[in-house]
Amino acid sequence: MREMEQRASRAYTKKFGAEPEVVASAPGRVNLIGEHTDYNGGFVLPCAIDRRIAVAVGTGEGGLYSTDFDETRQVGEKDSSWADYPRGVAWAMDEAGYGVGAFRAAFAGDVPPGSGLSSSAAIEAATALALDALSGLGTSRKNLAVLCQRAENEYVGVGSGIMDQYASLLCEAGAALLVDCRSLEAQSVPLDLEDAGLALVVCDTRVERGLADTGYNDRRAACERAARELGVKELRDATEESLGLLSGEELKRARHVVSENARVLEAVEALEDSKFDEFGRLMYASHASLRDDYEVSTRELDAFVEISEEHGARGARLTGAGFGGCAIALVAEGKTAALAKACAEVFAGRGFEEPVFYEFVPSAGAEVAL
Repeated sequence: MREMEQRASRAYTKKFGAEPEVVASAPGRVNLIGEHTDYNGGFVLPCAIDRRIAVAVGTGEGGLYSTDFDETRQVGEKDSSWADYPRGVAWAMDEAGYGVGAFRAAFAGDVPPGSGLSSSAAIEAATALALDALSGLGTSRKNLAVLCQRAENEYVGVGSGIMDQYASLLCEAGAALLVDCRSLEAQSVPLDLEDAGLALVVCDTRVERGLADTGYNDRRAACERAARELGVKELRDATEESLGLLSGEELKRARHVVSENARVLEAVEALEDSKFDEFGRLMYASHASLRDDYEVSTRELDAFVEISEEHGARGARLTGAGFGGCAIALVAEGKTAALAKACAEVFAGRGFEEPVFYEFVPSAGAEVAL
């Protein structure tokens, strides 16, 4: 077992006085390109990161224990805390007829919450995989991802698309994952950063945002209005030529979605041909669109992208829903420290929170460890 899985297992034993029956873990993710396209039926290109949330579960009563918060919450009482995510998964599985019985669980993780690295999907995916194994259901990864999305949409109340759950459950080491969010088809895309002499740097701006408390749902509603005005099912079906029928907020949101879908497909071609300069150009264009048309960037995210470009990064963009959280950059190996130092100095000079930097490798998706 990984260290994080061992932590969850030890916590379960200490808390509940018994060995866990199942231990599973799932990673957070960064989205390389394709932001706010998922709930519009479009394309996304995430990869899993080497930060995970692990859960140890067993049958019986006792609640949900988090080592990170050092607290226990009950399984059935929604309270707008971290525990709503595993509660929501159990609810969604019950609603789908899987009949999850009484269970108790202990969680441990190192995916930074509220940063845009999808700690919520990691909790959901780990819980779903563990409960599926505990009950011997044999549910497919894709079906588990759909259940996790339902938990977040209908139980937690965040209108997220399928990307985060798919990435956490389906990604492979050394690869990105192209997801068609309409058909739910997915394919691995090579992401050999080591061979290209590149590193994936993540800057956590320390600007926390809770998606349910931001403009996320407002953006989704604007996209739905734009689709109705264009007479299409989803903005996936809109064309650049049809955008002239829109105006105001609907035009800006739709223009981002249409152009971003095109960028994702171009990015896949670039990665398949190891054309990282082209991939980086698309990352910068994606950030500009998120900043200007979708209006989900912040001063901190913009500053990191600008500094990255000044220091020779192949590409950089915000990742996740925006409104704070993280940005990513593709930089030459060995250049991470210099970029982090320059960024920290600029942030301090502008009175921003001190940023935190990570260097990730594309990692494996959710796994049952015990």
